[in-house]
Amino acid sequence: MEPNYDKFPVVKIDGNENVQVGWENISNLIEAKIDDGAKHIVVECYHGVNEKPLENILKTKFQDALIINSSSVYKTQEEIDAITFPDVTDDRIFGRITNLKIKDLFDDFKLEIARLKIEKTSGPVIVFGIGASVILEDPLLFIYVDMARWEIQMRMRKGEVSNIGTDNYILDVVRRYKRAFFVDWRICDAIKKETFAHWDFVIDANKEEEPKIIPKATLDKALGQTVSQPFRLVPFFDPGPWGGQWMREVIGLSKDEPNFAWGFDCVPEENSVLFQIGDETLEFPASNLVFFQTTSLLGEMVEKRFGAEFPIRFDFLDTMDGGNLSLQVHPSDEYIKAEFNMDYTQDESYYILDAEDDGIVYLGLKEGINPDEMIAALNDAQQPGNTFDADKYTATWPAKKHDHFLIPAGTVHCSAKNTMVLEISATPYIFTFKLWDWDRLGLDGLPRPINIERGSKNIKWDRDEKWVKENLIDQVEVLESGDGYKSEKTGLHESEFIETVRTWFSKKVTHHTNGNLNVLNLVQGKEAIVESPTNQFQPFIIHFAETFVVPAAVGEYTITPHGPSEGSECATIKAYVKNESK
Repeated sequence: MEPNYDKFPVVKIDGNENVQVGWENISNLIEAKIDDGAKHIVVECYHGVNEKPLENILKTKFQDALIINSSSVYKTQEEIDAITFPDVTDDRIFGRITNLKIKDLFDDFKLEIARLKIEKTSGPVIVFGIGASVILEDPLLFIYVDMARWEIQMRMRKGEVSNIGTDNYILDVVRRYKRAFFVDWRICDAIKKETFAHWDFVIDANKEEEPKIIPKATLDKALGQTVSQPFRLVPFFDPGPWGGQWMREVIGLSKDEPNFAWGFDCVPEENSVLFQIGDETLEFPASNLVFFQTTSLLGEMVEKRFGAEFPIRFDFLDTMDGGNLSLQVHPSDEYIKAEFNMDYTQDESYYILDAEDDGIVYLGLKEGINPDEMIAALNDAQQPGNTFDADKYTATWPAKKHDHFLIPAGTVHCSAKNTMVLEISATPYIFTFKLWDWDRLGLDGLPRPINIERGSKNIKWDRDEKWVKENLIDQVEVLESGDGYKSEKTGLHESEFIETVRTWFSKKVTHHTNGNLNVLNLVQGKEAIVESPTNQFQPFIIHFAETFVVPAAVGEYTITPHGPSEGSECATIKAYVKNESK
């Protein structure tokens, strides 16, 4: 069928707010504020922002001002490497979520000198960069320069982004990403949260040639409106060694890549949101919604349990005409906390959007497996010329469209070739211990890291075929049915905090958030419409395979087959956090 998946969904913000475009216009705005008496100015930047154009325009436009780049007060790269090493570690993939703050990376003497210069300067002072707001406290003008995580990663791959306080552009992108994930982004998020209330303006710097600036009040309005209605995040897609062809055809992706393995369409920590403000479209990290509209987005119960963190993740795993995912296992809550300083683990599930006749899922272990024998076989397979017989040790299950496989942490699993998976899981998504990768190389020509030692400490050896069949396969329970609809619980496992409900509908069906974050995907049907019975929000069109978020604050909403789907049966899968009090 002709793709109708919207790859660039926007949230249209009511009104006609003012957006200034380009560094020249931004510098004119700063100049006007200086003329009005704002002599002390902070331009705080997120990691990944290219500061060169900003620095050039500031030094050209404000030659009489004292201009300080925050990097001038950092410790040496060697000192920063040493300070961050306990969190970065020497592991290629894993680290620890840092507790460091930006001030920990500052040299106290350099900071004192910079503040003395500021104190002695009677004219304008502009401090810019990561940590600028710590150097110059209580500025009269505060501008924040924001970046989307996917754009940061794209710049990393081009060798354009190093880690904070370093000149490590030539370090392989996997290690730079890891350091950003565990350290840089945590430090910048802390600055963002601590300073948000003081911002006067915010810049979208995702397009270096045309940055866009809006008043902070406009951003507040955009965030507030977004959490009062259903919305979608900006998806991104990436090839992989096992990637398939389904997303290319059904979603309508580029033919330039060899395949597409991953599709990330609801990972707010790394996805972004597009706001249409007047005639301009601006892109900001979706995490801003989580940080600054927490209760309206998540609901009080979810916020109380997880804080300002979006706990549900939807993404795609495409092996159609591709290969098997790595055989893998996820850590326990206790292990992920002790080893990586994460508060909860990646419990997950595979919802099958599509499959060929030979599609299977590896899930659980064969009956009577000897753990020592299996671990020895996995280790032996790492030697040149050896292989691992996954079918000898791992249970396999046929996969067909609309099956839902539940995968609580500790369960050995992987999706095999010729399956199209909608993965519904908890958010900590990089903590996967690969046990076997089918003797292949990554797209970079290097073996992908195998984590048998970590994995062996987390495998639940009692999760054999019998246990899996009774607990993780075909766990469908009809909840209610009526004229033109049927709702059924499909999981997840009782040990997992996410519940999933599938609703089949040929007519309008009513949903309610019940004060709880809802995340949905249209898993059958070409098109449906989401509406508010009280006209709280504008009607919202969704298409096949699109994931969308319904904030807790929305309350009641309806979904109806629409357009080409009118008169036919559609289906959504909805995920939300279980209420522990029940």
